[in-house]
Amino acid sequence: MSMARRRAALLFVALLLLFAASPALSAAAGTIVFTTLGRSRYAFDIFALPLNHLALSSSSSPELRLTDGISALELDSPSPSPPPTPLLPWSDPAALRDRPTLTRDGSRLIYVSTALPAAAPRRSWAAVYSTRITHSPAHAPRRLTPPGVADFSPAVSPSGDWTAAASPGAAGWAGEVQDLRTDLYVFRTSDGSRRTLLVEDAGWPCWADDATLFFHRRDADGWYGVYRANIDLSHDAPSSTSVERITPPGFHAFTPAASPGAPGLVAVATRRPGSDYRHIEVIDLTSGTYFEVTRPLAPRAHHFNPFLSPDGARVGYHRCRGSGNGGSPPLLLESIRSPAPDAFSLFRIDGSYPSFSPDGKRIAFVGLPGLYVVNSDGSGGRKKIFSGNAFPTSWDWKRKGVIYTSVGPDFASESTEVDVVAVSLGDDSSSSSSSSQVSIKKLTVGGKNNAFPSPSPDGKWLVFRSGRSGHKNLYIMDAEDGEAGGIRRLTDGPWSDTMCNWSPDGEWIAFASDRHNPGGGSFSIYMVHPNSTGLRRVVHSADAGRTNHPWFSPDSKSLVFTSDLAAVSAEPISNPHHYQPYGEIFTINIDGSGLRRLTHNSFEDGTPAWTPYFVQPRDVSETLQASGMCAFEDCYWLDIDAQPEDHGLRYAHGNKIGC
Repeated sequence: MSMARRRAALLFVALLLLFAASPALSAAAGTIVFTTLGRSRYAFDIFALPLNHLALSSSSSPELRLTDGISALELDSPSPSPPPTPLLPWSDPAALRDRPTLTRDGSRLIYVSTALPAAAPRRSWAAVYSTRITHSPAHAPRRLTPPGVADFSPAVSPSGDWTAAASPGAAGWAGEVQDLRTDLYVFRTSDGSRRTLLVEDAGWPCWADDATLFFHRRDADGWYGVYRANIDLSHDAPSSTSVERITPPGFHAFTPAASPGAPGLVAVATRRPGSDYRHIEVIDLTSGTYFEVTRPLAPRAHHFNPFLSPDGARVGYHRCRGSGNGGSPPLLLESIRSPAPDAFSLFRIDGSYPSFSPDGKRIAFVGLPGLYVVNSDGSGGRKKIFSGNAFPTSWDWKRKGVIYTSVGPDFASESTEVDVVAVSLGDDSSSSSSSSQVSIKKLTVGGKNNAFPSPSPDGKWLVFRSGRSGHKNLYIMDAEDGEAGGIRRLTDGPWSDTMCNWSPDGEWIAFASDRHNPGGGSFSIYMVHPNSTGLRRVVHSADAGRTNHPWFSPDSKSLVFTSDLAAVSAEPISNPHHYQPYGEIFTINIDGSGLRRLTHNSFEDGTPAWTPYFVQPRDVSETLQASGMCAFEDCYWLDIDAQPEDHGLRYAHGNKIGC
């Protein structure tokens, strides 16, 4: 082993030990609730159709649902089973496990996981692992991805000898939210050896046979296309002998799938000009014919990530099952597996900027627009108490039923008219308070982007962010009378201080700021005493990174926050629209020690809040009767202003698919 590789391996192990040594949170540390942008309304299941149906003109062929309607959600049962054994030493049982594939002989499972931390901030934890299919615990999973490297979307060759993966290589992640600048690497499935760069600028590999690999890439005009690479595996270093594009520009084609059981056929997801939906099509490479799969059945629904069965008999895909398909309604509160279930429970809420009432019985959150209150066990349904556009929420510690928020446009400039208000629920006995009892009091003057209010624990003061100076800094004002009762400036500088939270013991105010690089788009978590002394930085993801939305633990000794510290966990094209394909929930001690990752997924997690009250997952009524399920959008960056063109293609059923 070279000296450079030895040093990289030592650094990798040292970081694992650092995470392993992170002290656990104290017992009965309460409940953390956070949002994942739109995730509760996706409700995916896996469906399939027979391939022989594609040659027919009828659209009445039955669609087979292959999954159970739970959408792979981690729901706790009334009698939860013991947590699973970690994949590897130091690994997190809540880690993401995705893209599983069995080898041809069925002896091993190949998959991508975020089980182990990366060796540096803003580097993906995603790596490929191999696990033997056995009842014996002696066969521990084996990491096939080298230390310091990330791999996405693994695909095993039909022989099982080789695995291809999309990887940014040593370059890592540079903050991309669309294309990850990946290349295709091939390595031995048995042990990860003979790792070779095969094709540059490529993602989402799939094998047709051991000599043919399909993948997608985006061209200079913005169109995703599917390509075929011919592979030579006869030498020590695998090589690509030729690469050709099999789908023309003028429409998007991506996430290809092939199968030895269906020679000459490739399934792809497409977005055609004139359509707002992605659909699954199957390409017959021998004739150049494109067969519709999903548009005749569900023209106004999104379909994702096709696959072909090993025997070539069926084409499968993901889609939102919808309430009309017998699925459950979207979840208001979704129990997420906590990495420390005896210490705190973890919930995702169908909303943004949640906060608990001081007694832990209710949660306020916003719907952008709309301000809502719900019982913290999810019972009684949500109650809209304000229909306008509200942003962050926090409850007064002393005055019961008072919620602070800001009203006006979100993500706005310093001069935009946004003001802090106090919303009084009147009868505060439950979330079902009549809207006629709600009163709203404006606390700020001038509307210069006043937002992110957080009250002091004695109920006297309110810290908030304001752009009144031309820059976003922090101010403290009277909690009951607002600016009229007194105001003073807490921070001052040509940067953005925002997302502030007052500690329960009253000693600290945590906030996000770009003061280390004003205007550069990078945010870190800072803390300062309410008298403006003791300023220090607690956590910084990287010079280009984002670490936001801090919230104190009940004992004021830790912070929960969202960050891109773990970069991305999957290729963004495989998911519906989300603001950014990164952002996980972390905790850290206020002295900067004990960093801990709480969530693992490929969507954006954010806006966490923490209560000392422990909400048992089994006591939560999770369903929310609401309309709009499956009404999410596709990735906005797939929208290209172009006119439909024929490009000389022939379409099954005599029409241009999706146009």
